[in-house]
Amino acid sequence: MVIRRKKRPRDPIQLAKLIGDIATGQTEDRVENGENPAATEFMRRGGLKGGPARAKKLTSKQRAEIARIAAAARWKKSR
Repeated sequence: MVIRRKKRPRDPIQLAKLIGDIATGQTEDRVENGENPAATEFMRRGGLKGGPARAKKLTSKQRAEIARIAAAARWKKSR
């Protein structure tokens, strides 16, 4: 499980209280995100394999069409 720092509040008074609580040991500065690192790595490896496998399967016409649609979507977003 990945351990991260607690999110800091934007309100200065709440931030000061949190810092004081952490300094005095009343609260812990770490939060677990609940993810299993082994499962995350397994999914990442599958994703790394999937893109090249899909590209190998497609014809050059299909790749060109996908690229054309992607370029149109990018240009549409910027306007």
